[in-house]
Amino acid sequence: MQAKAVLRSQRMSALKMRLACDAIRGIPVEQALNVLSHSNRKSAKCLYKLLASCIANAENNHNMDVDVLKVDKIFVDEASTMKRMRARARGRGDRILKRSCHVTVIVGETTEAGE
Repeated sequence: MQAKAVLRSQRMSALKMRLACDAIRGIPVEQALNVLSHSNRKSAKCLYKLLASCIANAENNHNMDVDVLKVDKIFVDEASTMKRMRARARGRGDRILKRSCHVTVIVGETTEAGE
């Protein structure tokens, strides 16, 4: 059984978010929350809240045991990009891209025999 939580349109580039996602992929949720709570990255704070929401979904909606949950899948997709303009010399303009991303976390129960 698996539980899922999705964060949509987070105002952060997907590359920065993937750095924090790679740190928690495949580990038990208790350890993942510990890693995220001790990280200095802005993306870690967002992922901590998302993972806590996913754990609550697993416990309340699917009646899963929280003690045996692990992060099965976590992936980041690019979302829409806001395009802005910065004035430059001689009447020109440069483009500024303000990127955003979607994050999906899926947790599942581990089996003691298999792992």
